[in-house]
Amino acid sequence: MAVAGTAILLALPQARAQDIQMLRDAEIESDLTAFESPVYRAAGLDPSALHIYLINDMQLNSFVAGGQNIFMNVGTIMRAERPNQLVGVMAHETGHIAGGHIARSEEAMRQAEYEGMAAMALGLALAAVTGGAGGAALLGASGVAERAWLQYSVEQEARADQAALTFLDRTHQSAKGLLEFFEILQQSEFLSGQKEIPYLRTHPLTEQRVEYVREHVENSPYSNNPDSPASVEMLRLMKAKLAGFLQDPQTTLNQYPESDTSEIARYARAIAYYRIPDLGHALPAIESLIHDFPNNPYYAELKGQMLFENGRVAEAVGPYREASMLYPSSMLLRTELAQVEIETENPKLLADARRNLEEVTRQEVQNAEAWRLLAIVYGRTNNLALASLALAEQGASMGDHDMARHEALRAAKMLPPGPARQRAQDIADEAKRDADQ
Repeated sequence: MAVAGTAILLALPQARAQDIQMLRDAEIESDLTAFESPVYRAAGLDPSALHIYLINDMQLNSFVAGGQNIFMNVGTIMRAERPNQLVGVMAHETGHIAGGHIARSEEAMRQAEYEGMAAMALGLALAAVTGGAGGAALLGASGVAERAWLQYSVEQEARADQAALTFLDRTHQSAKGLLEFFEILQQSEFLSGQKEIPYLRTHPLTEQRVEYVREHVENSPYSNNPDSPASVEMLRLMKAKLAGFLQDPQTTLNQYPESDTSEIARYARAIAYYRIPDLGHALPAIESLIHDFPNNPYYAELKGQMLFENGRVAEAVGPYREASMLYPSSMLLRTELAQVEIETENPKLLADARRNLEEVTRQEVQNAEAWRLLAIVYGRTNNLALASLALAEQGASMGDHDMARHEALRAAKMLPPGPARQRAQDIADEAKRDADQ
């Protein structure tokens, strides 16, 4: 599990870049994608285009941003009692994606701003006529844009609910999970106030929406369909892994004592020992799991992480390579392997690191970390033109217009005519346009 501080621009009324601590975990992302894929296909969407990201925040929240990307707070996972609750939440977010609500939100925000500016102009005119007595009009105008946005947002959320219920029916899954999640939100709102719940700021919840979902549950032939045993185990594993990484290690060891010999408990203890850090217990614990479950890539990944983060970098290459071989389609595992290969400072491993990172950046064009690592590989192999181009891609992915343009122009001067040079020029031009806006 990797932690990264990432700036994300949210498409909200008060839209602004803010630092959000993201968690990257190949296993949990894969499990959530498995939950979501049937719903995604039912929506007419391609699951391979979906990306699910974790936010290191224990509050209830999930949202869609930047295309087909679903962001979920770990608190939402930890609060879930059944897989169907997470499926319901993600089905709702899929409704936003399938309905093109992100692009429409941008237009609605602009319209709300126009309405707010018009009301403000009216207030200013009234103030001029009355010699300042229009101050109350100015105060009222300041909320027009927000009210216009909220009205649009409630309508949008209702449409996403309707789409979610359709998708769940198409996959013969119960909508009880979505209803239960709404009921949790209502209870939380009652106890702590709406402003304390991020989900309710981004997803205004009304009684009409709750009743609509409740009525569907009462009439759907699929409402009593249970979660599969496999999905129940997947949720238990997610929660155990998150607890192992995020809570105090001793709490985890108390929660999963040595007397519990289940696979999930052994996994949680291995993580807790690693975080103490107590490699004397952690390594035997994870090696025992690898012995018993040799086809699980995540146990090999955790062993590699244990070794790498405790300075045994060269030893970590083998476990990371094994993890990547077991799950070659995981771009996160490939990125981790490449990083470890680079950190060994062994020139013989740079070719493999380059192959992995070029595949990652081909599939995840906005992966800034992969571009950064690829720039290092190009630099160490004296390919300075491609190193600059990779840094330009990194800057573009991060929204750093100055970095993107500087490195792109530098790359364009060194690259021969062809697609790479054209790409460098495109990045430079786009960065200049964005900076000028």
